[in-house]
Amino acid sequence: MDDVTVARAIHVLAVVHWIGGVSFVTAVILPSLAVVADPVRRLEMFEAVERRFSAQVRVSVLVAGVSGFYMIERLDAWHRFLRPADWWLTAMVVVWLLFMTILFVLEPFVLRERFRRRAMADSDRVFRQMRRAHRVLLLAGAATIAAAVLGAHGFLG
Repeated sequence: MDDVTVARAIHVLAVVHWIGGVSFVTAVILPSLAVVADPVRRLEMFEAVERRFSAQVRVSVLVAGVSGFYMIERLDAWHRFLRPADWWLTAMVVVWLLFMTILFVLEPFVLRERFRRRAMADSDRVFRQMRRAHRVLLLAGAATIAAAVLGAHGFLG
């Protein structure tokens, strides 16, 4: 087994954990919290789950990025970003950058405290907005995974 094969396996496992976790939060956790009437309890429950998951997903997103860039460098495949048929490579980087920005910049420095304040003032509205945002993020991640698999097997170009 060569190093690129190992990197690809690590990359896929990291993406499965990352986007699978986003799927679980979007489809299970957030809808479950919607039935919690007490805004304080809802926020406490969300923060308990979010604390555990965000630490894990930060590692997964970092591992996905490092392994992805390792494969591109090792295969000297940078030129593929310039080929229109390989647009899915750029899509992977864009989704990765989006999540990196959310997880390492926006969430800890901007969103966390704003979310907390707004959730106490209008919990239903804030959690609806969060569910919508998570759906968009999940759709972006899932569509990119599908495009990457199809593109890697020659179906997109």
